Amino acid sequence: MIQTEARRTLKDAPIMWRRINSIGVIIDCNSTYAAKLQYAKSEIIGKTVFEHVPKESWDGMTKSLTRWFETGKVTDQKIVFLKEDGTKFPGLLQATSIYDRTGVLMGSNTAIFDLEEMAAKRSLIKTCNDFIRDANRRLEEIRREQYEGMDDTSKSEYDGLRQMFEMLAGVDLAGMVDDAA
Repeated sequence: MIQTEARRTLKDAPIMWRRINSIGVIIDCNSTYAAKLQYAKSEIIGKTVFEHVPKESWDGMTKSLTRWFETGKVTDQKIVFLKEDGTKFPGLLQATSIYDRTGVLMGSNTAIFDLEEMAAKRSLIKTCNDFIRDANRRLEEIRREQYEGMDDTSKSEYDGLRQMFEMLAGVDLAGMVDDAA
């Protein structure tokens, strides 16, 4: 999958990111997502979102997917995630839809925050908030400098990421960590 300049903002992000297709199959993720789950990226691509949650969280993941199908986004969804070694961690999931230029749903961009890690290392909240702010600035630069020259696929990707980062800018990570504690 060709990486656009917009997607490069996620390469070494402090947040976990994955992209799924319209039926819940992971088609891309960043290195943070792969490392946190203890898999190689190649072991993640092509798996469903249910592969990385324990069975007791399948109901929550199903509800999350249903909400996404119905509304085009998911906000502040707490889901337990499962690492390759069998350990679990509570995550906060935020997802926005990606549409092609004709309005057909292509999938979603999903950001996941490890609530346990953020509670233990409070400085990570600031790191994530700074990253989100900087990513929004970078996406605005890309819009001004490159958007008009992008092909339709790149524009759809840009629009989806822009929507995700705008949503993330409104997330109260400190409050979510405190609520989870």
